[in-house]
This record gives sequence, structure tokens and C-alpha cells, in this order.
Amino acid sequence: MLCLVGNGLSNTEIAERPVLSEATVKTHVKRLMAKLRPSSRAQAVVVAYESGLVVPARRGSATPPA
Repeated sequence: MLCLVGNGLSNTEIAERPVLSEATVKTHVKRLMAKLRPSSRAQAVVVAYESGLVVPARRGSATPPA
């Protein structure tokens, strides 16, 4: 879930990827935020990058993360 949040996806976009409802995604994101205690969703993205779960895309790469 952190990888998907780290890639900047909204709850709706996350729900479209794995076979999860948006309500389930919201629950997972809420629990993730409670555990990590970031100040914002953007800070959770920073955590994803700093932990190595998300790697910055190369310039010119139009391929979205899996």
C-alpha cells in the first residue's frame, strides 16, 4: 500500500489496481498513516522514497509503476 501511495496514486486509483474496494483502500491507507504518523499524505510519499520502496522514475519514462 505504501508503494502505491508513494507513487502518488489516489485511493480511487489504488482501488482500481488490486482487486480492492475503495472503502478497503481507505481503511488500509488510514492504518498506514496511523502507524507511520506522517504529517500528511505527501510525507508518506517521502517515507516511501526514503525507505527505497519507491524509486524515482527516469525522465522521459512514460511507463507507470506496476
